[in-house]
Order: sequence, then C-alpha cells, then structure tokens
Amino acid sequence: MWPFRTAVSNASQGLSDQQVEQFIRDGFVKIEGAFSRELAVQARAILWRDMGCEESDPATWTKPVVRLGIYDDEPFARAVNTPVLHDAFDRLVGKGRWLPRTSLGTFPVRFPSAADPGDAGWHIDTSFPPDSGDTGDYFHWRVNINSKGRALLMLFLFSDTGKKDAPTRIRVSSHLDIARRLARAGDEGFSLKQLAENGFAESASRHQVLATGDAGTVYLCHPFLVHAAQPNRGSYPRFLAQPALVPAEPFQLERSDGDYSPVEQAIRLALQKG
Repeated sequence: MWPFRTAVSNASQGLSDQQVEQFIRDGFVKIEGAFSRELAVQARAILWRDMGCEESDPATWTKPVVRLGIYDDEPFARAVNTPVLHDAFDRLVGKGRWLPRTSLGTFPVRFPSAADPGDAGWHIDTSFPPDSGDTGDYFHWRVNINSKGRALLMLFLFSDTGKKDAPTRIRVSSHLDIARRLARAGDEGFSLKQLAENGFAESASRHQVLATGDAGTVYLCHPFLVHAAQPNRGSYPRFLAQPALVPAEPFQLERSDGDYSPVEQAIRLALQKG
C-alpha cells in the first residue's frame, strides 16, 4: 500500500511531476496561495451582504448552512483565473482541454452550530442531467466513466479552515473505486441516487483527510473523488466554493497518441489499462 502524503503546491511554483503522480494516485492536490487573501476578504464581504445576517453579531447566525449561488463579481472571477491555477488546469486536464471560468459557486456557508446540517453524507458530484424526469433534482443527475461535463471538482477556501471549521472530508484514492463501478454503466452512467444505494461502501476503508487550509487555498480533485461535508464546530463561518472545471472536449480513455491527461490516467489506472 502506498504511504499517504498530502500533495501541496503554492503560488510560487507549478505542480511538480511528483504532485501530478500523487493526484493520479490519491485523487486530489492542495494548492496553497492559489489566490490572495485580499480577494478572499473582498469576496466574503459580498457573501455577507447577501446572507441577511451580520458578521459582527453571531446571534444572527441562526442556520447551520446557508447556500448561495453563482457569483461573477470581480473578486470571484479573479480568484479562479490566477496563473497558478491555469497552469494546474493545464497539467491535470491538458492544454486546450478545459473551458475558462468567469464565476464561482455554489457557496455552502457553514455556520457554527450544534444542529445537523442535513447534507453531510458521502457522495461524488454528478455532472449531467437525466434524459427525462426531474432535472431539478440533483439526486437524478448522472456521472459516467468519461466524466461527461466535469473535468475537475474544485474546493476554493474563502476563509481560514481548520479541523473544527467544517472542512470537507475526503476519502483518499476513492476515485479509483468509483471509476471501477462506473465502468459497468457505460456512457449512460449512474445517477447520484444509484451510486448512493450502498452508501459508497466500496470506499469506506479508504484513509480520510480533511480539506483544511488558509483562505486562498484550493483543492483540485478528480471528478470521481468521494467526499462529504460536516458540521461547523468552530467559532467562525466557513466560506467555500465548490465549482466544476468544465472540459472543452470529452475525456478519452483510448487515445491513439497516448497523450492522456492525469485525470484520464487515473481512470485508466483504476481499470488497469496500460
């Protein structure tokens, strides 16, 4: 079994070959200082404005989680378009194989609370709607072995996030388990409801880590990575965006030139191809 070490990069350097290899094996890489603390402060001010509660008055923090939508204000657009992130997208997805973003979201803002937030189950993020039925119910959205519609899951930390501050829980290397399961479903894939039928039991024994870090940290995750929210037991709300990086072209698991991206390599590793 591989020893686990968190893959960490920062804004002064690009991803090393070792960090790319860790992404393939572990399913994520942590980039510290991916965007500035100043942008995080500016972004939080906009989010506080829209939540209907006061940062200076914890008595107004009455819900365990408040969900906010997509934001294209300047701080958000700049945060997702830093040189270090564009370089990382190129390394993990491939140059010309991803679409630039001009916005960030959604934001599940988690407040300190003893209440159950009601959304802390293990899951992966699905990426395309069903052909029929209720497209507004995300339990019916789907994901397939080629990760149609999603190149990366991204976690943007807009507040300092320690172990008590509702950091996202990650099952290391669980993307390999999910790839093997999705391989049985072909292009149609599975819905989140179907994937959750067994509680993601195939990844239950995987080592768990927490997506902690200072404001400005970004976790770039394989789209099949199993993860979960948790209650905030800290003293300040946790601000995080969890957007997708959208592919410019479908992933391919059989390329005549062998030019596989690390996202594709991870899927091929799970399926024992090459």
